[in-house]
Amino acid sequence: MRVSVVGAGLGGLALAQGLRGAGIEVDVFERDPGIVARFQGYRLVLDPTGFQAVRDCLPTRWYPLLDEIVMDASAEQLILDPWLNEIGRLGAGRTGIVVDRQVLRHLLLTGLTVHTDAALTGYDVLADGNVQAQFARRDPATADLLVGADGVTSAVRGVLSPQTTPTDTGVRFVIGRTPLTDEFASLSKAYGSKITGDGVSLLLGAMRFRTPPKQAAEQLAPEVTLPDIGDYVRWAMILPPNGSLEDLTAQDAVLSRMEGWHPELRALIEQADPDNSTLLSIRVVKPGARWASGPVTLLGDAIHATSPTGGNGANTALRDADLLRRCLIDADEGHRDLRNAVDDYERQMFEYGAEAVRSSLEKLPAFAPEAKLS
Repeated sequence: MRVSVVGAGLGGLALAQGLRGAGIEVDVFERDPGIVARFQGYRLVLDPTGFQAVRDCLPTRWYPLLDEIVMDASAEQLILDPWLNEIGRLGAGRTGIVVDRQVLRHLLLTGLTVHTDAALTGYDVLADGNVQAQFARRDPATADLLVGADGVTSAVRGVLSPQTTPTDTGVRFVIGRTPLTDEFASLSKAYGSKITGDGVSLLLGAMRFRTPPKQAAEQLAPEVTLPDIGDYVRWAMILPPNGSLEDLTAQDAVLSRMEGWHPELRALIEQADPDNSTLLSIRVVKPGARWASGPVTLLGDAIHATSPTGGNGANTALRDADLLRRCLIDADEGHRDLRNAVDDYERQMFEYGAEAVRSSLEKLPAFAPEAKLS
């Protein structure tokens, strides 16, 4: 069996690692000109299902390294005012495993064949049942299965399910990171909580590595190269729909909303890395009608993009990867045919994927009351 994966995000790479470990041929095609060509996000929290999915897709020899570059998450999820006074609670405290997205992505990239500058322009299902993907600047690629793991603007989805399109909630958020130093020790109660004021919400999260990733890889898995980064605070400000940013930089857009806020909160933004602060829109993709099962399928944000306020986007994509991996291994071992395996994956994925989008949108008004959810 040969599989082509379009998109080198966490879900597509996890699938590729899992298939590679089972001896299935897999190529990854990424439209970006390079692996680190654009912003890929920071700290994220994996729930037990998401973290187990990653482990199951990785070689067992990397488990000690994986365990060394993550941290346990535990947050009370308070609601604070701009001077860090508690004014409410978001709900039950959230627990899980915290991982840096870039570090995990580099681990997942190790040993894979990844073709960059490979923008998909379309595909054809061939007479023999295989699928041939076409790209703008490289030769076509033929495989038994084409997997669209290419995000909210998925080119694969545009052909497979053109009626399934992203919905823009109107909400924007600015995200960045600041090195975690002793200066910000007093902000610890704000990690995992929501700071609210002047119609905006500021969310903070600490990323503390048990061992610095580069050092951990050198010690535990020399074949793996991980980014040389230290502990940091990930911050994100959720802005109301139609809010004017007045052509400000990402940092200045946040600071302009923080007049009169606690000086350490302002210092946190002022000391952020300006090259890694960016403005993003919150768009969702709701799974619609099923397409006829065949040699093309979708994974992750390409079919069920969620609002980040749900905290379930990466977890659901990784769940997809592990489920599809197991289904394809069954087919490769002759326990069922490929179409039946893909149909089984899609049937389950549509159900929990739709629920992930619904639950994420349900949480969005707590951060942006004017969001467009229809």
